[in-house]
Amino acid sequence: MATSNGAVDLSLLDEVFEQYQGQHGALIPILQKAQDKYGYLPPEAISRIAKQLGISVSKVYGVATFYAQFYLERRGRHILRLCDGTACHVRGTPMLATAVEEQFGIKMGETTEDGELTAEVVYCIGSCALAPVAILDGEVMGRMKQDKLLRTIKKTIKAN
Repeated sequence: MATSNGAVDLSLLDEVFEQYQGQHGALIPILQKAQDKYGYLPPEAISRIAKQLGISVSKVYGVATFYAQFYLERRGRHILRLCDGTACHVRGTPMLATAVEEQFGIKMGETTEDGELTAEVVYCIGSCALAPVAILDGEVMGRMKQDKLLRTIKKTIKAN
């Protein structure tokens, strides 16, 4: 990801460019692979992708910001998503969000200073019968309560 001096290791992209060499219209899969390598799309990677593909940085940036799947800021090692669809909202997601914000010192959409946790709100994951629902690192947890959520997050962070 980053070199010892904190710079972004752009050599990680070499394999990606090799894989898509000569393929027109490969910007989105290249961005996906780059994000897999870094966990987000650092500005240096966006510039290198633009140069490699012979397109403007603004075009690459435009595509990256158009699609919700791409992130331009570093994300936590662990990702918490709180569903705030109607059923989840009514059954307590706002209280869950407040508990997470207070416990970890972040607002929804932010990452902790230590880079361990990113917390975000999503809208309706389709598990209304399990409301309120939290998803931690891809694992769906239904009928969530504040204390259980906080314990699970802390245990997950401590385990890694």
